[in-house]
Amino acid sequence: MTDQLPEPLDVIAVGAHPDDVEIGCGGTLAKLVSQGFRVGVVDITDGEPTPRSSGPEERLAEATKAASVLGVVHREQLGFPNRKLFDSFEVRVALAKSFRRHRPRLVLGIGDKTPMASPDHAQAMAITEAAIFYSRLTKWDDVFDHLPVHTVPNLLSYFLFAGVADLPAGHWPIIVNIEGHVEQKLKAVRCYDSQFPPEKANVFARVEAFSKTVGFLGGCDEGELLAGSRIPCTSDLMGLL
Repeated sequence: MTDQLPEPLDVIAVGAHPDDVEIGCGGTLAKLVSQGFRVGVVDITDGEPTPRSSGPEERLAEATKAASVLGVVHREQLGFPNRKLFDSFEVRVALAKSFRRHRPRLVLGIGDKTPMASPDHAQAMAITEAAIFYSRLTKWDDVFDHLPVHTVPNLLSYFLFAGVADLPAGHWPIIVNIEGHVEQKLKAVRCYDSQFPPEKANVFARVEAFSKTVGFLGGCDEGELLAGSRIPCTSDLMGLL
């Protein structure tokens, strides 16, 4: 079965909707691509319905264009409906199949619940964590179409508009220097014409301002906030400085 699988991805970023990963970690994905890593994106829902979009086909076209801007080599939508996303067995299995098929070393998942915004984000957090667990479980071949088990060694959270003070308990911040990739990130977000018409242009200013604020905290001009549940361990202390 392994010889029938696609070339592995180094990183998979998971979003509840198309545009989540661009806003939360688009700069990080662009930087990883520039460093030679194979990066993929999985959108759990198709993002529809939304007020200004004509339907799933338009959102898919926008997501495909944004993926091209970032340079990711694979993007897929699991097809679950926007506004109705719940942490369920069916969704967990669908995402775990993607992990088994593409065998990432790192998964980036949503880390904030976004009060006053879509509750799908909180559901995506739980789904992603469960799918990582499901991906490595043995003696369940029929559920996963006989895809080989895969242990995802690393999970990091990205944040849509949370600050360092809003990190979940037990999570440790990591700031990624995205200098040179902010314009690429903004260009990817701008691909979503149906979601960000001229009257919502303040979104782009917020994304740019947040990158500068996070970068300031990390000692760089522009950054993105990630977080992990494990304290980093290094044998190269000076390499971290």
